[in-house]
Amino acid sequence: MPLLSLKRLLLCFCLSVIGLPGWAAEMPGPDDVLIASSLIASTEAPSSGSTTTLAILMEPQGEWHGYWKQPGDVGLPAKFTWHLPDGVTVGDPAYPLPQTLLIEGLMNHVYEHPYALLVDLTLEDNLPDGTALPIRVDMQYLACRYDACVPERASLDTTLHVGDGRQSPDVAARFASWRQALPRPLAAPASFSVDGDLLRLRVPLPASVSIQNPHLFSATKGAIDNAAPQRVERHDDELIVETRAGDQIPDAFLATLKLSDSLGLDIDVRRGGPASAAGSGLNTILFALAGAIAGGLLLNLMPCVFPILSLKAMSLARSGISPAIARRDAVAYTSGVVLVCVLLGAVLLALRAAGAQVGWAFQLQNASVILILMLLTTAIAFNLAGLFELAAIDAGTKLTNQSGASGAFWTGALAAFIATPCSGPFMAAALGAALVLPTAAAMLVFSGLGLGIALPFLLLGFIPALQRRLPRPGPWMETLRRLLAVPMFLTALALLWVLSHQVPADALVASLGCAMLLALGLWLTGLWQQKLKRNAWLPSALALILSLGLGWSQVSGQTAPAIDVQRRAFDEQQLAQLRADKVPVFLYFTADWCITCKVNEQVAINREATAQAFAAAGVEVMRGDWTNGDPVITAFLERHGRSGVPLYLWYGAGEAEPRLLPQILRPDSLPELVRR
Repeated sequence: MPLLSLKRLLLCFCLSVIGLPGWAAEMPGPDDVLIASSLIASTEAPSSGSTTTLAILMEPQGEWHGYWKQPGDVGLPAKFTWHLPDGVTVGDPAYPLPQTLLIEGLMNHVYEHPYALLVDLTLEDNLPDGTALPIRVDMQYLACRYDACVPERASLDTTLHVGDGRQSPDVAARFASWRQALPRPLAAPASFSVDGDLLRLRVPLPASVSIQNPHLFSATKGAIDNAAPQRVERHDDELIVETRAGDQIPDAFLATLKLSDSLGLDIDVRRGGPASAAGSGLNTILFALAGAIAGGLLLNLMPCVFPILSLKAMSLARSGISPAIARRDAVAYTSGVVLVCVLLGAVLLALRAAGAQVGWAFQLQNASVILILMLLTTAIAFNLAGLFELAAIDAGTKLTNQSGASGAFWTGALAAFIATPCSGPFMAAALGAALVLPTAAAMLVFSGLGLGIALPFLLLGFIPALQRRLPRPGPWMETLRRLLAVPMFLTALALLWVLSHQVPADALVASLGCAMLLALGLWLTGLWQQKLKRNAWLPSALALILSLGLGWSQVSGQTAPAIDVQRRAFDEQQLAQLRADKVPVFLYFTADWCITCKVNEQVAINREATAQAFAAAGVEVMRGDWTNGDPVITAFLERHGRSGVPLYLWYGAGEAEPRLLPQILRPDSLPELVRR
């Protein structure tokens, strides 16, 4: 311990024991109570087998203050000795959010106003009604002010009787206000690293959560220097706190993070070094990377990507190129795919950092982008169908006509770009995790998605044995090319369906007219090509310009509406009535500061597939918002064995008990509930 801090502690000790002559008249007498205390039960008649709550109300008098469970540089925590009847157990007290009090460079974690410590009291089953339950607690605690500290004792008691658990409205309201002052438990763990005497703490916290005068209280003594300045900054969905490390830093410790005077979070902090970072953070990154690669690989089977992959494979079969050129084209194709995925990921992260609530395939939230994709896939489909051959248009026809590294690169870029309307297994979880990872790790995941998309052609280019297994060139290749037009037409149709959810009916009809106009231009181009006319590209070019101009004027500025299931605010009486009526209910509890909740809402809850499945099955959705605390929700969470969010419950029609769902939801977790 520094010499200066030791001197200050000795000075405080001397003042608390002997006082100074000038202050002696102001010291309390032996019968003065400096912090009044009382024991209050939330119900005088707790039911057998239930858990009720006791409040130890502490009321500092005048300038005196009490201490948090970790008092800081000076002071002592309160000690409790319980005397309980058989069949009754008690938990540890829950402390409200403390205040900071800096005196002569010493940091105190204190309460200068009345505060309540809440304690859970659990009764065993089968206690007879009317059984008397005498409860007593003996306390030792410290009362302090700026110039002195006085140890105090109190013995508090009450007698409860086993009954029906009924609460009086006045007492219920008091307990509600006391619960409101408690910090909320953060489900996701925080991590820390130490560089010299600097401790850097990383807390997952959505960027949308506002903070005011934040402060970190360590509940473990010696983890941080309590009096050291704290620097707080935000980085995407992460809050970073930097302060001076303590002299006894454990590998894990508990802390309370004050976000504002009325909101705090209890956090579990783990060392972010090789043991835990590799165990949790690195595992998360590797899991997301593996999911992205697998998801990208499976995208090659989707209607929007499979034709392009097939055409590139056909080009190898047709040309009989050397192994070196095959490898070159494979690398160029992979580079184009990965570059587009990385660029889309970078734009996505930049938009989220700027405050936009967007996810993967965010470009599909813009109707103009969907129109361009629809016209592009329409042109590719007609090209595959043999309507025209136009090497001058680099959109889709170079997939079959252009050779060389440049053609392979742009083919890969096109494959990645038109793959965005598609969705495959593993992708949602992987990309959802990428949105909450650090930027470098997120970019690695986006690169993994591109690698997965390019992997089949990459392997084909580097493994001659696979090339030799390709069928020999022949007339079948033209037949296959015509067949591959079908999935591309289906992709164009799917894009038109997406557009129908974003624009009015007249704009949708205009977009369909644009596709027909483009098809007309491509048909005329094909006729001119057959007659070997010069400037055969003119009809399609004019049709493309007119289609884009007309379509842009109709859909420009249209954005995708937020997909959201119809839901009610949480209400226990409404829930009971819905269950009595045998209506299926999905109930979930969330908070703005819960990053796990936000990822689940994006990945699984606020999805069109979920909304459609729930609507078809008549499922009612209830949402409990625990952002600022709610005593009713707190009590409900505790009854279901949870101290925090998220909590997901499924009440099947007529089922007696709810089904507890996992805290991490998959994209199809909720639609599966109604299919069972």
